Amino acid sequence: MPTSSAQAAAGQQTDMSVLATLTPEALAACLTRELRDATPDDAVIPPRDEAVAIFRRHLGRYQADVRKRFEQYELKGAAAAKTLATFADVMLRAIVDLAVRATTVDEPPAMGGRSGFAVAATGGYGRGLLAPFSDIDLLFLIAQGAGERAHPVVEYVLYFLWDLGVKVGHATRTIDECIAEASKDTTVRTALLDARLLDGDTALFAMFEARYILSCVEAGAAGFIHDKRRERLERHRKFGDSPYLVEPNIKEGRGGLRDLQTLYWMCRNTFGTRHVRDLLAPEFIWMGLLTEQEAARARRSWDFLWTVRLHLHYVAGRAEERLTFDMQPVIGARMGYTRHGRQNGVERFMRHYFLTAREVMRLTHVLEPAVLRQAQGPVANAAKPDEAMREAGFTLLDGQILPDRGVSFDQDPIKMMQILDWARLRRRPLHPLARHQLIRWERRAITLRDNPEAARIFLDLLCGDTAEEEQRPRRRGAALPPPAPTEENSPVYSAAYGSHPPSGHSYWLHILNETGIFGRLIPDWARIVGQMQFDTYHVFTVDEHTVEAIRILDEVAAGRMADEIPIAYELIKGLHSRRALYMAVLLHDVAKGRGGDHSEIGAEIAAELCPRLGMSGEETETVSWLVLHHLLLSHTAFQRDIDDPKTILDVADIVQSPERLRLLLLLTIVDMRAVSSRVWNAWKATLLRELYLRVAEVLAGGLSTTERDVRVRHAKDVTAEILGEEGVPQRDIEHFLGLGYAGYWLSFDYETHSRHARLIRDADARSAPLTVEVLPLPARGVTEVTVYTVDVPGLFSKIAGALALAGASIVDARIHTMTHGMALDTFWIQDTSGQAYEETHRLARLTSLIEQGLSGQLDIGAEIARAGFGHMPLRMRAIHVPPRVVVDNGVSNTYTVIEVNGRDRPGLLHDVTAAMSRENLQIASAHITTYGVRAVDVFYVKDLFGLKITDKKRLEEIRERLLAGLKEAEAEASACANARYSA
Repeated sequence: MPTSSAQAAAGQQTDMSVLATLTPEALAACLTRELRDATPDDAVIPPRDEAVAIFRRHLGRYQADVRKRFEQYELKGAAAAKTLATFADVMLRAIVDLAVRATTVDEPPAMGGRSGFAVAATGGYGRGLLAPFSDIDLLFLIAQGAGERAHPVVEYVLYFLWDLGVKVGHATRTIDECIAEASKDTTVRTALLDARLLDGDTALFAMFEARYILSCVEAGAAGFIHDKRRERLERHRKFGDSPYLVEPNIKEGRGGLRDLQTLYWMCRNTFGTRHVRDLLAPEFIWMGLLTEQEAARARRSWDFLWTVRLHLHYVAGRAEERLTFDMQPVIGARMGYTRHGRQNGVERFMRHYFLTAREVMRLTHVLEPAVLRQAQGPVANAAKPDEAMREAGFTLLDGQILPDRGVSFDQDPIKMMQILDWARLRRRPLHPLARHQLIRWERRAITLRDNPEAARIFLDLLCGDTAEEEQRPRRRGAALPPPAPTEENSPVYSAAYGSHPPSGHSYWLHILNETGIFGRLIPDWARIVGQMQFDTYHVFTVDEHTVEAIRILDEVAAGRMADEIPIAYELIKGLHSRRALYMAVLLHDVAKGRGGDHSEIGAEIAAELCPRLGMSGEETETVSWLVLHHLLLSHTAFQRDIDDPKTILDVADIVQSPERLRLLLLLTIVDMRAVSSRVWNAWKATLLRELYLRVAEVLAGGLSTTERDVRVRHAKDVTAEILGEEGVPQRDIEHFLGLGYAGYWLSFDYETHSRHARLIRDADARSAPLTVEVLPLPARGVTEVTVYTVDVPGLFSKIAGALALAGASIVDARIHTMTHGMALDTFWIQDTSGQAYEETHRLARLTSLIEQGLSGQLDIGAEIARAGFGHMPLRMRAIHVPPRVVVDNGVSNTYTVIEVNGRDRPGLLHDVTAAMSRENLQIASAHITTYGVRAVDVFYVKDLFGLKITDKKRLEEIRERLLAGLKEAEAEASACANARYSA
């Protein structure tokens, strides 16, 4: 019925007053009224455009209202998601009603157009939860033979939703088709588990539910659970096996929402739970699976994860599930996390997230085995406990160890450590009930801090011998029968239970950490649990990185990484201080996040902790020293000139002992490798090995500053011999030997010297003004680029710029001016994946760009600006890297060392070296290292006259000008990035 404008205005005002409260009932009333008022007298529904406009307006209003209430802390995450789903229900029922009236005009009024047809919500929407930008999953259920009548309704609903901009996942099936698809596809079966009627034929949907439940019962829960566990394993492999990744996926990652939902699906099949919240309901507490406190913690985890997810969606404006670096400070601030002491808001927020992920893992460890046992029954032919195990207070259930009846971790806390000791030596997995009890009573581990037996067991878990013939706990003293066999196909270790034989020291550290015992036993450890480092270099939290380092050390000791890290395997075979090394790896980052030098603070912690754990004075001193200097070798190898004798002598003066050198190199390698597999590469391995060999030579008495001339003379003699064997005339040999200064002869091996001789001889014969030679060195993970040309100011900068245009990263460089004024510059470069350039066309492009840049055919600066190297991923821009320039005259006797820190970007090295050229500095060598988005470039320089710069005023002037130039370049890069994003 048409209305006047005044009546319409009055009606709209009434609607606005109703919408002020915005309940689902109010929304339904408003939709009904506005659709009725917009319907002409001669029609059953309003014109489509008007109907879409009405729905779009109310869709935006309720979404804005929920967002406002959520952001004002009136609604928690799960409650907001439930509210969004409830409003979506109202909208969909109204749309279905429109569709029925539009397409089934001739249907008898009694049937209402809904006979033989039903619309159901499935998936997450079926569970009554909906994130702001998530898909709406619908099942259009039709009776057999009703397809012709139902399909127009389905099409109307779908096109209407698409016009509204709603993303829809949908399927149209009969009951038989639903059952058939569910039997073939676990994903379909999972989605249909949560099917919830929205509108339509209730009898049809009830029949579907009955038949579907019957089919699930007939199929059994075991197969479904097996499929869900396999699906979860694949998901974790894709999104991260660790819950402690610094950019976690809060939905699909380990310890995220999907893990809780997987638990729900398993319980849905086994216990008949209808909602995720039912997992944490009183019924589960009465069953003895969870205490009230544990259920409360799990509920908080559920709400926290949903709250983070909704913030992510609202900030990103899309269905974003990954908590990236650029999102973390924003979400943390929106959730109220601010600086507290030395920890800033984003680190506090992320620590809360990681502790929540740990809580989800704990819940999985407790509930999942109970579901499995209910679904599959007890394990057949499981091992039984022997008398010694029972005497110690432990037994076996399903082949897994747990406390015997009457044993209480609360009353006898040492039993918590003893059960781990027995499990380790018998290679028996912990029973879920035992893990549950460890989590429940972990606070009692405080009483074990000065307990000698607890300390002994802890050290055994950290680095003890895991051989099966090892004796049982020494406090018992009695010899024990050998442990039961642990073949992988043994029923005890059925994959269905996930109870594989535990192996490796990291396995036990994970248990100590996840149960919370670790932090109670060693308070300093508790401070790094969930501690993230807000940078793009580290992949894990501090505690997870440390446990990963222990795992890498186990792999090295077992020889399983001999191909990847051969030097580490060679060193560990003859090691004497094995226990000290494991403890140093455990404590090397224990002081992260406290402010100050974490190496110094960590060394003090080690000196205090190691005696309490029963380590000798010698071991304690070694551990403390290793922690104090755990960055020495990496810093020297990657940021100093190891061809400078003073560099080697300084390291040798600190190390003093061959055994300490071996320990320090092993600690350095496992620390780097545990950051991520991308951090470790063949080039870094080459530099560390070279540094190790040179320092070892000094410690063996093989190098002193007085021998420098002898080494130069020896290098010349060997090179002359090689060239003579190749038939090079004696006159040419003598000419080449007279070209290089002492530094040149100490910088390369004999093969490289002879190669340079051939290059120079050929270039001089052709009177070539420029010669470029590229040599792939895949075994070292780099490509060597040698440039022989007339030495001119700014040469290094131009070559660096040309290499940047080619997409190459310079990792090291040696700059030599020969006695006849020609430059022989050598660069070691990698591609963007950290590998050597090997393909012919890429090598040709490198050569061409260098030749064009040095001949003046290419304006390097303009090309870099045109290439838009200010562009970088938005998530990386969240990491603040303040520019920094440090000038050090104490590192080298003959050079001034300048260290430049700044945000890594292609062209950075070109800009820095161009600024040095303007300051009339001669670069002798450059050492480039990147840590995520932070670049550390170290240059050994002299002044225009080839002398070390000693004037303090001049040094400060150089530092200030380089820093100003670095800040200016950073500002230009940021402006370029902002322009790209705004475009």
